[in-house]
Amino acid sequence: MQYRFLGNSGLRVSEVCLGTMNFAVTTGQEEATRIVSQALDAGVNFVDTADSYAGSECEVLVGNALKGRRDKVVLATKFTNPMGPRPNDSGWSRRHIMDAVEGCLKRLQTDTIDLLYIHHIEHRAPLEEALRAMDDLVHQGKVNYVGCSNFEAWRLVDGLWISDHNGLSRFIAYQPQYSLAVRDIEAELVPACLAKNVGIVCWGPLASGFLTGKYKPGQRSVEGTRSAEGWLFHNRFFSPKADEALAELLVVADEAGKTPAQTALRWALQMPGITSVIAGARSAEQFKDSCGASGWSLSNEQMERLCAASEPQLSYPAAMELMADVNRDKAIDMPSL
Repeated sequence: MQYRFLGNSGLRVSEVCLGTMNFAVTTGQEEATRIVSQALDAGVNFVDTADSYAGSECEVLVGNALKGRRDKVVLATKFTNPMGPRPNDSGWSRRHIMDAVEGCLKRLQTDTIDLLYIHHIEHRAPLEEALRAMDDLVHQGKVNYVGCSNFEAWRLVDGLWISDHNGLSRFIAYQPQYSLAVRDIEAELVPACLAKNVGIVCWGPLASGFLTGKYKPGQRSVEGTRSAEGWLFHNRFFSPKADEALAELLVVADEAGKTPAQTALRWALQMPGITSVIAGARSAEQFKDSCGASGWSLSNEQMERLCAASEPQLSYPAAMELMADVNRDKAIDMPSL
């Protein structure tokens, strides 16, 4: 397992992060503990969860699974989603954030959360309120680092400016959806993260199993998978080139002697700005396969083919400005040698 620094921090995390969203949904405590043990044995030191997963039961399973070995992992969780029926049981208010973190600490059976993410955007509360509350939690020793998920580029940069201007704890990580089937972040978010030195920890790098080899191009439902139950919700985000990307992935995986899942994860890890990929699993066997994404590389030619097959359509203003530098260079009257 290889490790990378997360954003502008000194924190090192494994290339593969254990995603636990299936815990307490399709995966019970015994199998969750098996998965965590296997992850640690494979060198994974990064575990991701959220207070709202499985109605907070996910964090309970994670806490139980990490009992006696909490010090071996960088533990990340998130807040924002409703945790009860009362007006202040969700969102970015200082009241909710403080309550949410106390709940997370208790369920996870830990004194400190290594990385606390804002999970979703909030239209009615000021971002500065959330950032000041998170900064206080850092000073209290209850949180080590802060990040955000699912933000637009402008909101991410606004949050960084607020933190820098006021001397508050700064986002070191951004968690977006990203895969060969969904490359939207490349237009604005990846450049913003690169410019501001924020590490990207992507969720959905296997597109809900679409890129694992279970599916053939054109398929959106396979018996025995979540898609048969209509749960492949990422499908509405898919690029029009998703099937073309899958077809090329299957070819490249065969060439590389790797599974499609390992190849899809490796592609993401070799893309600009990506620090770690969150791989979820319903069983220890599934996660063992994902761990094989670290410690090797796709060739430049294979990367180019996968990027070409999944290339997103440029949108404004990138589409309009694509040739700007070239046109300027052409206009310069260079003296002949």
